[in-house]
Amino acid sequence: MNIKKELVRIGKELADKGFVVGPGGNTSVRVDNTVYMKVSGACFEDTKESDYIAVNLKTGKNINDNRKPTCEIQMHLACYYTRKDISAVIHTHPPYSIAYAMQGKTLKAFTPDFVGIISSNVPTIKFAVPSSKNIANKVSEVIKNHNAILMANHGLLTVGSNLKEAYYRTLYVESACKTVVASKILGKMNFFSEKIYMQMDTLEAEVYRRKLIKSS
Repeated sequence: MNIKKELVRIGKELADKGFVVGPGGNTSVRVDNTVYMKVSGACFEDTKESDYIAVNLKTGKNINDNRKPTCEIQMHLACYYTRKDISAVIHTHPPYSIAYAMQGKTLKAFTPDFVGIISSNVPTIKFAVPSSKNIANKVSEVIKNHNAILMANHGLLTVGSNLKEAYYRTLYVESACKTVVASKILGKMNFFSEKIYMQMDTLEAEVYRRKLIKSS
């Protein structure tokens, strides 16, 4: 697969869905010790393959390109350092996810799709200045055991074994936050108990779907 072509495609879809505005948000893909990510200041809807540059995973230094990578490079690299199974990171600013993150609560599973796609609850971390080592450290600590993180007053970060998996997780977290808001308006919200979560987590259909996404 042409990695840069896929990064361009996913970036445009994120912009079309209103998950980012202007130059906000960033995506990356890791291949061995090379990480491909958007250059700083580029808008997803305008990016070309040349706007995604390669950096060395170990040093964070550019490979054959003098342009600056996204200012959130430390946050992306922190994910890859923390878990070897992560090969893609997506950071966006979806409005419902940001609204939910302001509550400072963990987004818990409440549908089979949530368990199957996210494969973990989604905790919220306190606000940290974007592009700082502080936010990279916070993300690194939480991403050890979760596949998505809500960041108070900031946005959403998802990871995956490939770009498609990280993208689906972004879509689903935003959809889940919309459902919570609608449920609160109607008056009642039911989250899964730990027992039901475990039942859904080992359901044959969900295990199969995960394999399909990871192999794509």
